[in-house]
Parts: sequence; structure tokens; C-alpha cells
Amino acid sequence: MSPSVPWVAPVLYVGVLVAGEYAGLAGLGDTRQLPFVGGLAAAAVLDLAERRRFPAGAPRPAALGLLAARAALFVLIAVGDGAGLARVLFLLLPFTAYFAFGRAVSVGVGAGCAAAVVMAFQLTEPRWYRSQEHISDLLMFVLGLVLTITMAAVAAEERRARKRVQEANERLRASSERVAELSAAAERNRVARDIHDGLGHHLTAISVLLEKAAAFRDRDPVAADTAIEDAHQSARLALDDVRRSVGTLREAPFRLSVALDELARQARRTDDGQLAVTVDWSGDEHRYRPAVLMTLYRAAQEGLTNVRRHARATRVSVTVHCAPTEARLVVADDGHGFGPGREGFGLRGMRERVTLVGGSVTVDNEPGRGTRLAVTIPHQPEPAP
Repeated sequence: MSPSVPWVAPVLYVGVLVAGEYAGLAGLGDTRQLPFVGGLAAAAVLDLAERRRFPAGAPRPAALGLLAARAALFVLIAVGDGAGLARVLFLLLPFTAYFAFGRAVSVGVGAGCAAAVVMAFQLTEPRWYRSQEHISDLLMFVLGLVLTITMAAVAAEERRARKRVQEANERLRASSERVAELSAAAERNRVARDIHDGLGHHLTAISVLLEKAAAFRDRDPVAADTAIEDAHQSARLALDDVRRSVGTLREAPFRLSVALDELARQARRTDDGQLAVTVDWSGDEHRYRPAVLMTLYRAAQEGLTNVRRHARATRVSVTVHCAPTEARLVVADDGHGFGPGREGFGLRGMRERVTLVGGSVTVDNEPGRGTRLAVTIPHQPEPAP
């Protein structure tokens, strides 16, 4: 029996039982209790056993055996029925067959049931086709078959729809978990880039300044004290950078031009004037989103950090142009450059950060002739509120 509408068979069993018993008690028919009541009980037990054994529906071989067993039980019940209503049970055969074998088999079983009723009429009443009662009974049975098959089709489609919804929900759940994993990975990468670009820059400056203080401690105490004070300033800037990264200072708007000037001053102080840092600014930064401006700042920060760590340069220029169509940052130095294949985590993180805002990074360098880092980010309109 279909797991979608398990109430159909019990309702028919009860109806046939009540009609048959009433016909027997009222003397309207000869109801034989053993085949009649026993057959109905066996049919109910068969349905119960099927639901427990196959809660999601019986496989085809088992469904075929169950269909044959029901047909035999319904014949037995019809033999013992004194009211003549047991034929309504045969409507359950195409109904059950629809869920196990499909519409074509269900229609075929229904046609076979109609033919069996005609044959039963022919055996019991050879001129049945002249009887209005028999014609009416046959017509009602055929209409019952049509309604039964239609009901089975609706129930089967509803079951398929529920299954599709369940599968869609499972796919959605899996997609949500995947999105959560990707979001967590993206956040980890962002935090790693912020730590490297922000704290890494300031910690490099602090390390250089403390080395300078240690070197000048005996020879030039004033220079050593100045280096220590600059290290304290770099530590304060590192703390401000951390606060900016976690968003606790959102009330202070980020200005790229001011931040780059401060970055250049810090680089000059850290290297005690041995590195000449210039900033050339043009254009209007207000037309660009804060995420774009912060990306340009991080790129300049990473470029200066690499110059101070590896380039052995004496001059570095930072050029920024915020044009109507694109924002462009160039960090160029006169250091010794680096060989191919030597990009570290910093440059990889920079490329990832720039890609997230739709930009690109190019690095031109030749050993002994300096390095030129260029970041280009096309202008994108602000999203509509």
C-alpha cells in the first residue's frame, strides 16, 4: 500500500465489513463469515506487514507478490460478501500498482479488474447487459477506477515533489556548509594578510630601530634615545593598525593620502634618513570605496617593507593617481632587485587582496636595477542602496 495515503485501504475495509455484516443481519444477503471476515483481517495484516517491512515502498519483485496476494484475498472476500460491495476492494489493485510500477501498469491492472467484473456478471447473470442495476454497477466501478488512478497519480506526484524538495534542502544545506567553509577560509586569509601587511611592517620598523639603539647606545646616546622613541611610535602605530583592522575605530574615516604621508615619514625616521622616500599624489580618492583605498595602502606598505628588508635601496618613490577610470599605485626603488621565483607570502597576499577588489598587480625588476611594483584597480560605481 502507498506510504503517501495509508488511510485508503483501512477506510474501504471498514466500509465493506459494515455493509457485509449489515446485509447478513438484515437478511439482505448471504454473508459467509469465515471467508469474508477472515479475508478482510488477512488483507489488513498484509498492509500492516508491508508498511513495517517497506516503509518507503516495496521493491518491484515484492510489490508483484503483494499485488497477487491482495487480488487473491479480494476474490475470497467477494465470495463471502452477502452485500455485493466487495468489488470496491478491487480498486486498490490499480491504486497500489501505480506506486510500484507506474501509470501504464496501473491502467492495465484497472482494465483487468473491469474485465473481471464483467466476467463475474456474465457467470452469474448471462443477460446482465440488459439489467439496469448491473449496467449501473459496472459504470460506477469504471468511474471508481478512473478516480482511483487519478488519485494515485496525484499522490505519486506529491511524493516525488516532497522527495525533490528534500533533495534540494540537502543540496542547500551542503552548499551552506561549503559557503561557511569558504567564508572561514577567506577570513583566515584576510587576517593573515592584515597581520603580515600591517603588523609585519611595523614590527620590521621596530626591529630596525631597536638594533640602531643598541648600536648607538655607547657612541651616541641621543641617537639611541631617538631610535627608542621612534620604536615606541611604531608600536603605537601597530596598535592603531590592529584597531583599524578589527573595526573598533570606524568613526575615524580612512584617508589614503594622509596614511601614505605618515607611512613615508615613518620609513624615513626608521632608516635615519638613509632611505629617501617621496610620495606623489594626484586625483580624487573620494570616488573610490574604502576597501579599494585600504588595498592601495596595504600594497604601499608591503612595497616599502620589502624595500627596507631586501632591496638595499637609497631612494624609493610612491606614486598614486586616483583617476576617474582607475586608481594606480606605483612603488619604485633603486635597489638591487631580486631574481625570478622569489616572491614570498607578502606579494602573494597582496595579489589576493588586490584581486578581491577587481585589480591587478605587476612587478618589474632586474637584479641590480631596482624594482617597480604597480597596482591597478578599475573604478567601480558604488552599489545602489
